[in-house]
Amino acid sequence: MSVLVVEDHGFQRRMALRLLADIGCGECLDAATGEDAMRLLMARPSPVHVLIVDLDMPGMDGVQFISAIAQAGRAGALIIASALEPALQHTVENMARTYGVRVLGSVQKPLTTTKLRDILSTLAAEADPISAAEQGSITAEALRQGLDNDEFVAYFQPQVTVNNGRVVTVEALARWRRADGEMVWPSQFIPALEQAGLIERLTLTMLDQACAWRARWASEGLPLRVAVNVSMLGLTAADAADHFQAVADRHGVAPNQIVLELTESAVMQEAATALGALARLRLKGFGLSIDDFGTGYSSLSQLSQIPFTELKIDQTFVTGAQRNPRRRAVVEASLELARKLGLSTVGEGVESAAEWQMLAELDCTYAQGYLIGRPVPGEELPAVVNAWRRPEA
Repeated sequence: MSVLVVEDHGFQRRMALRLLADIGCGECLDAATGEDAMRLLMARPSPVHVLIVDLDMPGMDGVQFISAIAQAGRAGALIIASALEPALQHTVENMARTYGVRVLGSVQKPLTTTKLRDILSTLAAEADPISAAEQGSITAEALRQGLDNDEFVAYFQPQVTVNNGRVVTVEALARWRRADGEMVWPSQFIPALEQAGLIERLTLTMLDQACAWRARWASEGLPLRVAVNVSMLGLTAADAADHFQAVADRHGVAPNQIVLELTESAVMQEAATALGALARLRLKGFGLSIDDFGTGYSSLSQLSQIPFTELKIDQTFVTGAQRNPRRRAVVEASLELARKLGLSTVGEGVESAAEWQMLAELDCTYAQGYLIGRPVPGEELPAVVNAWRRPEA
């Protein structure tokens, strides 16, 4: 793993490098200013794996630096290291995510081995992100060939009941392993699929794989619901609901064992044309989940008119909420809203027993995150379920 520390304070920068070396990071780089870090990154053939960035720096501050590297396509995963107020750090995290940067989170100064090890452990064991130059190879033809050649596969992450820790649902997450072995992240191929008009093919592919695995697990004594991400762009066709029903029927899976997850911002942009499709899916018995709640721009009146059965609270609010009053307030308000609308709830991004305990105290229905398990191929899921142990209260 290569890590770049961008920190103007000499002692803190040297300490960070020493701590990173102690926990086994392979290539530890540093820069005293945002300008120096930009020159270093632009001279490399590919981005570093992780950037640890201070916010309060002379010249180009951390906010400007993050914006610049994101727009230049030189951003790896990001960690914000700062002593500034959590609300400011959270704003910068959201800005970076809007640019498409993978944000691992924030750590309060001073840095320690434990803090760095914990936050770096959230970096999923995936292949390196493709470089900006390689992103040009994600053409409509490359995507079409990938779909034709079954290069898109479903990985599964468990969701568990908070009050007893029982695994009840698994979310299917798309992964693209290209013919040359390159693993491409969803944040890179999903927008390209939508632009190419191929997103419905991916959705049906993921639904087909999820239903096939669900039938196999059930035959082995592990009955689980499956959740599949759906783009609203694939739900505007008049017969979209019938296509979903046909896939479920082919595998003998009842629609009430399938949850379709839709992002909040997409729902609100497409609500006028998609309400019919959503209504037909609910009539057929499919569950509907509003994903990443709190990151879009919905009004309460719009939310109340859509036939959702579940609300997923985005991980940007759940992660670290037990020690961040603003995030906890958003989680509490979201859960209260869901209760009033009669929706079940899922807390995403649960990475610690403390976050689990917070969700239990606030009466959240389900939890999902690395504390429970990382996304894995279908054949590995039973082992993940068997290894899971509910944290002590």
